[in-house]
Amino acid sequence: MSEKPKEIGLWTTTSLVIGNMIASGLFMLPATLAIYGGISLVGWLISGAGALCLALVYSWLSKLQPSATGGPYAYTREGMGTFPAFLVAWGYWISCWCTNAAIAVAFVSYLSAFIPALGNNPMLAVVTGLSAIWFLTWINTKGIREAGIVQVITTVLKLAPLLVITIGGLFYLNTDHFIPFNISTQSNLSAITSTTTLTLFAFLGLESATIPSGNVKNAERTVSRATMIGTLLTTFIYIAGTVAVMGLIPPSILHDSQAPFADAAASIWGEEARYLVAGGAVISTFGALNGWILIQGQMPMAAARDHLFPRLFARENKNGTPAFGIVISSLLISVLMSMNFSRNLADTFTFMVLLTTLTVLVPYLFSIISFVMIASKQQALSGFKLLITVIAFLYLCGRLLALAKKLSIGDLFY
Repeated sequence: MSEKPKEIGLWTTTSLVIGNMIASGLFMLPATLAIYGGISLVGWLISGAGALCLALVYSWLSKLQPSATGGPYAYTREGMGTFPAFLVAWGYWISCWCTNAAIAVAFVSYLSAFIPALGNNPMLAVVTGLSAIWFLTWINTKGIREAGIVQVITTVLKLAPLLVITIGGLFYLNTDHFIPFNISTQSNLSAITSTTTLTLFAFLGLESATIPSGNVKNAERTVSRATMIGTLLTTFIYIAGTVAVMGLIPPSILHDSQAPFADAAASIWGEEARYLVAGGAVISTFGALNGWILIQGQMPMAAARDHLFPRLFARENKNGTPAFGIVISSLLISVLMSMNFSRNLADTFTFMVLLTTLTVLVPYLFSIISFVMIASKQQALSGFKLLITVIAFLYLCGRLLALAKKLSIGDLFY
């Protein structure tokens, strides 16, 4: 019989939100967005506003359903019933291992600053990525407390170099890098739509604190606070960090960068700084991979307990962790990452971004609808909350339509 899992507190829960959000998104997206120029900052602002509205919805949901393990799945089951919850459970689970595949690619990309062969040797890159995935899979089967300790340490270590390069870079900005404001061949509206869709990926994970709610101390208060603190801090770092990197590296060079923040640091303080920031990025993506591997076992476990996933996903090991669900998810991550390493690292990452974002939007939309239904039942739906909910819903619908146009299923195999 498994032991009761140990509980995690505010610091660990907040680090789960920040650690899962600040991963490959911030470290890799400046290169992806470089083809658009300064107009991509508008995309960041729109994504940030939409993410904050969504974070508020999850914050309110966590207070209405404080012990609901499974986050979006649990909220959807309570608000909309079994079948929508079934769709959310499977969609969110798929998004988890797609996210981890993208993070593993980014981890390998930044590690190439120390091992250049990773940038042009697909086999070595795959082996390195798989090694990170399976080491952290093992850590997460040891218990949620142990995984939480890794998350806190890596979150602290990742924030230090990020803040240094962001604050330092703002003093060396070259405003010419933002002129013309839109350097793409698309119209301003089309460029803003594209960059908003791409930057949305960086905010995935803001709901992370809600998923292990059953293992969180004083969940009604802690989950809500962790969600908002994590989202606000991350939004600030995203926008300021992107401004700093774009202001330091010309767009034509930035687009081909394998490690944008490391290159930005090197442009100010020399080659030694490149390795410092690249090391921080490696730690960042490693920590995010740890956090998402933790999450990938929690969602199917909650669904399996309600008989919506195979029963094996609900089975816990002696450490109280859903080891079967974690291992099966890691197998799928391994397959997806290996399939797409025939591309270069930047193209692989971009594809993973689009696929992950597409699969997670349905759980987000269902969570919003569920909030309205749950809050209405509990007479907790004010005019302000309804307004924020409508904004979040419309924002996500817009992103869903944009993604449907941008990503075809054939991209998975070519």
